Amino acid sequence: MLKKSLKIAFIIILCVSIHAVYSQEIAKIKWYTIQEAAKLNKKKPKKIFIDVYTDWCGWCKKMDQVTFTNPVIIKYMNENYYPVKFNAETNDTIMLNDTLYYNRYPGVRSTNDLAIKLLHGRLGYPSLVLLDEKLNQLNLVQSFLQPNQLEGYLKYYGENAFKKTSMEDYFKTFQGEVK
Repeated sequence: MLKKSLKIAFIIILCVSIHAVYSQEIAKIKWYTIQEAAKLNKKKPKKIFIDVYTDWCGWCKKMDQVTFTNPVIIKYMNENYYPVKFNAETNDTIMLNDTLYYNRYPGVRSTNDLAIKLLHGRLGYPSLVLLDEKLNQLNLVQSFLQPNQLEGYLKYYGENAFKKTSMEDYFKTFQGEVK
């Protein structure tokens, strides 16, 4: 009887463990193109988070591995933002707000006009751009951020705290979920 109970307990623990691992593997940020996010935003307004990156940027890859895989970041981002991955060096032509953006000099390390606009001409990566529901820019952060740092920015804007308090005061008392 004891052996049977141990087998059942082992099977239950194994199933719960497999489910936990499987759930973590499939939990990812749902990334959109800027055009998809703008279209979704017209139907259901949300703020837009844009990760402006390049293929050669080591810190961008580190942010993908460390920050954008954190369960707290994934959950908050998917629920409160339209997350966008935007390659600053894309050769794609992009129509946004009746303006056409393109890469004027397609080739190695040439920059799309939209990236130049979003980054105010200061090309550094990773760059994180936050837009409000009307596609007005709220903030630009040009740095690698750990999950606990990004969580503060996401919540400061996601919860509209920026309308009531300065970022400095907000971060003095911010208690995030990321440990």
